[in-house]
Amino acid sequence: MYAPRALVSMLGALAVFAIVTYFLNGSLASTLIQTLICAVLMQVGYFLAVLYLVWKKAREKEKQASEMAKLAGDDKTAGNAAPRPLQRPGHFNR
Repeated sequence: MYAPRALVSMLGALAVFAIVTYFLNGSLASTLIQTLICAVLMQVGYFLAVLYLVWKKAREKEKQASEMAKLAGDDKTAGNAAPRPLQRPGHFNR
């Protein structure tokens, strides 16, 4: 989702909603309140959509990482290689 395009689209939809609501109700106060409610609902929907996309991407990365770990584990067991300790500077390796 490209944010500026989504914002312009939302403002266009709100403008059309406000015009139609004004012609149906004939009340400026009612139109403003209903348009404000519509704007809040659209923002909540946009937030939930972005949250879903982030969750979906994180799930894909987690799945990919687990597959890579599984492949790395299979390579070690196939070659009968003993696990080696991490070589970190400043730590004693026994």
